[in-house]
Amino acid sequence: MTTPAVVIAAPASGSGKTTLATGLIGALRRAGHRVAPFKVGPDYIDPGYHGLAAGRPGRNLDPVLVGAERVVPLYRHGSRDCDLAVVEGVMGLFDGRIDDGNPAPVAEGSTAQVAALLGAPVLLVVDARGHSQSLAALLHGFATFDSGIRLGGVILNRVGSPRHEQVLRVACARVGLPVLGALPRMDELSVPARHLGLVPAVEHGAAAHAAVEAMTELVGAHIDLGAVARLAGARADAPAWDPIDAVDAERVPDLDRASALSGTSTSPPRGANSRPAADAAPIVAMAGGPAFTFGYAEHRELLGAAGAQVVVFDPLHEQMPTGTAGLVLPGGFPEEHAADLAANEPLLTAVAAAAVDGMPVHAECAGLLYLTRSLDGHRMAGVLDVAAEFGPRLTLGYRDAVALGDSVLWRAGERVRGHEFHRTRLTGDGASAPAWGWHAPGPTREGALLHRVHASYLHTHPAGNPGAIARFVGACREFAAARTGTR
Repeated sequence: MTTPAVVIAAPASGSGKTTLATGLIGALRRAGHRVAPFKVGPDYIDPGYHGLAAGRPGRNLDPVLVGAERVVPLYRHGSRDCDLAVVEGVMGLFDGRIDDGNPAPVAEGSTAQVAALLGAPVLLVVDARGHSQSLAALLHGFATFDSGIRLGGVILNRVGSPRHEQVLRVACARVGLPVLGALPRMDELSVPARHLGLVPAVEHGAAAHAAVEAMTELVGAHIDLGAVARLAGARADAPAWDPIDAVDAERVPDLDRASALSGTSTSPPRGANSRPAADAAPIVAMAGGPAFTFGYAEHRELLGAAGAQVVVFDPLHEQMPTGTAGLVLPGGFPEEHAADLAANEPLLTAVAAAAVDGMPVHAECAGLLYLTRSLDGHRMAGVLDVAAEFGPRLTLGYRDAVALGDSVLWRAGERVRGHEFHRTRLTGDGASAPAWGWHAPGPTREGALLHRVHASYLHTHPAGNPGAIARFVGACREFAAARTGTR
């Protein structure tokens, strides 16, 4: 049975979706529900707050990065032991990837597309400031724009007064939409912002927990939770995504499924080329902590399913684990922690030496910056002969990329969808081959292939590229075997 869901959408960005969704997750959990939290799109930050509220990892549903066919399986995987799910949308309900050449009836990657794939009802969050009776016309448009979307109710946000709320309730009733709650204006309730959006929950520490608690209290006091639970539903059905099957079910039939799902597997893949147990579970060190917060839960699950033992460490204060055979440097905000990263000189030296020695390294965005000579004047690992600088220009958007060379992740010519999200730029020629090429929004050669390092600004979703994860773990296994002489 598919877990029932409610999709939190809005007419536009800035309407209060994150506050409402986070508070709703927390309030429903407090009411006794096991809530699975999801975010539409490639966002890494909102799921962190969702996770605090739910007590379980927040996950993403992005048809662009993983393919529409994987949305329902990933949803079922992420909600498999829950009785309710809350899916926070992205931007406005019908906003998605813009394709000037062939605009789709429903924008790819939009909240509307995900709601339709799940067969889940939409709860529309409306910023009530400036609205009166004309709200009825706006709601009528959203309710009738696409017959494949079921608008199940409205949440009025930032209501000015009881009289204002009453006027808006009448407007909603005029178009037959129930109001499931009304939140008063709470200017003091906010989540801190940064140049790329909100500040990740892990960086905000105790204040993030306090903010989530305040959101939970607000929603619990002003939203009809019973009505939300009754509204929830999901008509779509498909087998749940499984990381072991995604990597290669035939090669890994005996893998400890619980270990794979936790991303800490120590069991080797089966097959004619299986290695002895001593070297078949390579240690993959994954950077975490405040500087490296961008990632997907499925990444660790797939690494575990491919036979790796995943160990998370904090490059601000820690060293790579003993026996590391592969390094994953995900995205995040290293520019906010450049001085502290630079202060951990033993790790910088070790990473540079490991790269030269041939250790497989997968670096995305923040990871790319960590491998440069310097970041805003602070020394970095120096694996790549370029410098990184923070700038005023935001680079943002999906990319249809082609691998320009063989690497520990992709073969030359493979096509991949990714997402750029940064305000830094690189200076210097470097001596590495480019990792990616794409044509839109302009002809671009990007990233770096050097030694067995794959470094790029491009964020990819592992669930959309399980073969790349298996290839990476295979390279780590070879590196470990060569180092121990068991090859």
